[in-house]
Amino acid sequence: MEHKKTYNAKELKTPKGTLIIEGPISPEKLSSYEFHHDLTAFRQPEQQHKALIEIAQLPEGRIIIARHDQTIVGYVTFLYPDPLERWSEGKMENLIELGAIEVIPDFRGCGVGKNLLIVSMMDDAMEDYIIITTEYYWHWDLKRTELNIWEYRKMMEKMMNAGGLIWYATDDPEICSHPANCLMARIGSRVDHESIQKFDRLRFMNRFMY
Repeated sequence: MEHKKTYNAKELKTPKGTLIIEGPISPEKLSSYEFHHDLTAFRQPEQQHKALIEIAQLPEGRIIIARHDQTIVGYVTFLYPDPLERWSEGKMENLIELGAIEVIPDFRGCGVGKNLLIVSMMDDAMEDYIIITTEYYWHWDLKRTELNIWEYRKMMEKMMNAGGLIWYATDDPEICSHPANCLMARIGSRVDHESIQKFDRLRFMNRFMY
């Protein structure tokens, strides 16, 4: 499968300043920008910056960023699912995962996450993919946002909806381990019926055990 990537961008005016939401960004461009020290949700900022550059180098990898001047203040990643997860077991070339989305506290509540997803889906090539995201409550910043689990889940769902991702049922044990966890997906308009059936089989791998 050829992974076409077409750059898109938009301006987002916020009370803290104007942001540029853009991508997919090349590894070279990513290297040239500063990476904000508050982007710590997944690992230390320097390590996460390096990880994003590595994802951008992958044939299927996509990084969409929000930047304030020359500093990255938010991002979203798309790449093939982790080989250890069930979503990679179908070896589907047209199934990619929204792996991480993060925005620094200063710009939260300004619609940055929503706009990262909107710009991500501006690329027509996204119509060739099934895009999934797995939401686990233990990744959520409940402490800093002062939201409870269900408020945060509602906020995440609303944000994902902006990118066309909707809730899908699954019997994945990790997702089923807590009612707030969920699988969300967007099936592109050019995805064939056989791929949709494969995805359905990945969603329900334990059905014959009951």
